[in-house]
Amino acid sequence: MKENKYDDSRFFAQYSRMSRSVQGLQGAGEWHILRTMLPDFTGKRVLDLGCGFGWHCRYAVEHGATKVVGVDLSANMLNKAREINNLPEIEYLQLSVEDYDYPSEVFDIVISSLTFHYIADFDRICKKVNQSLTPGGAFIFSVEHPVFTAYGNQDWCYDADGNKLHWPVDRYFIEGERKAVFLGEEMVKYHKTLTTYINGLLMNGFEIKEFIEPQPTDEAIKTITGMEDELRRPMMLIVSALKKA
Repeated sequence: MKENKYDDSRFFAQYSRMSRSVQGLQGAGEWHILRTMLPDFTGKRVLDLGCGFGWHCRYAVEHGATKVVGVDLSANMLNKAREINNLPEIEYLQLSVEDYDYPSEVFDIVISSLTFHYIADFDRICKKVNQSLTPGGAFIFSVEHPVFTAYGNQDWCYDADGNKLHWPVDRYFIEGERKAVFLGEEMVKYHKTLTTYINGLLMNGFEIKEFIEPQPTDEAIKTITGMEDELRRPMMLIVSALKKA
């Protein structure tokens, strides 16, 4: 996570043009699923790990949260968040998710969107999140699916004519660092198995409520070129869990 490509001006400019950056939650392909997995925010205190532009922070406040803390390593991300999602109930902190000082039993809900595949030690994060949640508190996160991260380069195998043959899956049980290309830049990500994600929760005081591999909507398949290929392999994993009371 401490590799911070988002404060590179060229990379950030490209990221800022993505649909999820411009349109917010409606521009995120997984939002139609994630939204259904979120708990009631009314009167709740929320922690957003890897908050980015602060779209989930705003959503929480607009749906009743009384306090939201958004944590992100990138100054560029947080400057944009303060520009477009700056509500009095939201506090933004520039820290890595690993270095945040998780207070004991302060938050009712912890959310994280597409952040934990940048972090090597998921077990440690689960311990820290559990520590910060009140009994019965909710933990909802999305990550890149292990099938998507296993091989490393995060691209299809092609034939001589450039047609997509299949998605490569290799070294699945060899967890750890991968070099992936995102928006034309090489980035370090960390592959983890499904076992690591699920047992990380179960062994650290959580009950799993939902576990979904989101698929694109019919509308997206009809209107976005190439979206039908997203049915050929899972790209994301979304998990909802509760801290045992």
